[in-house]
Amino acid sequence: MFGKKSLIVPTAEQALPGREEIMPVPEKHFVLDGRLKAPFPDTMEIALFGLGCFWGAERKFWTAEGVYSTMVGYSAGATRNPTYHEVCSGMTGHNEVVQVVFDPQKTAYEALLKLFWESHNPTQGMRQGNDVGTQYRSGIYCFNDDQMNQAKQTCKRFQAVLTDANMGAITTEIIPAGPFYYAEEYHQQYLAKNPGGYCGLGGTGVLYPVG
Repeated sequence: MFGKKSLIVPTAEQALPGREEIMPVPEKHFVLDGRLKAPFPDTMEIALFGLGCFWGAERKFWTAEGVYSTMVGYSAGATRNPTYHEVCSGMTGHNEVVQVVFDPQKTAYEALLKLFWESHNPTQGMRQGNDVGTQYRSGIYCFNDDQMNQAKQTCKRFQAVLTDANMGAITTEIIPAGPFYYAEEYHQQYLAKNPGGYCGLGGTGVLYPVG
C-alpha cells in the first residue's frame, strides 16, 4: 500500500540522487525489430506518454499503425537513471512512460494522442485504476511547440466529451519532455514476452472526437 507521501511528486532536493550508469537494454524491439536506442532513422519522430502501468501502455502503441519502435522507461522526475524499485518508492518523481518512435508519413501525432486519450482514464490524478502512486499519473511530454499545441488542443476536445459523459476533469500533465531513462530489460515489451502478464490499463469508454 502506498502512503500519502507517494502521492506527492518530490522536489529535486527531496528526490533520490540516482547514478551515472545507464540501464542496459536490448538492441532490437522484441516485436517490431526496430532499434530500442538512438540513432533512429532520420525520418522518424518521437512521442512520450504516461498512462498508467507501462506494460499495457507500451502494447497499445506497438500495435498502432506507423510505429517503428517503442520502449518503456521513466521520465518527468529528478533521479538520474532510476531503478524500478526506486520509482515505485515515490521518491524519484518519475512517471512510468512509453517512448514511441513513429513515422509521420504513416501516422499523425494526433492519431497517437487519440490512442492515448482513449486507452486510459485521464481524470484520476496519481493513479490508474487499482495502481496508485506518482508513477501512474497521466502525462504527455512534448518535444516541440507543435506537439505541445496539439496536446493541449486534444485535451480540450476530450474534456468536452468527458464532460458530456458526466465524467470529471482531466488531470493529465502536459509539459516539455525531459530526460528519458530506460527501464530494466525485463520491462521492455513485457506483455509480448509474458502474454498472460498483468495489465491494469482501462479506458473510460469515451471516444476522442475525430475531425
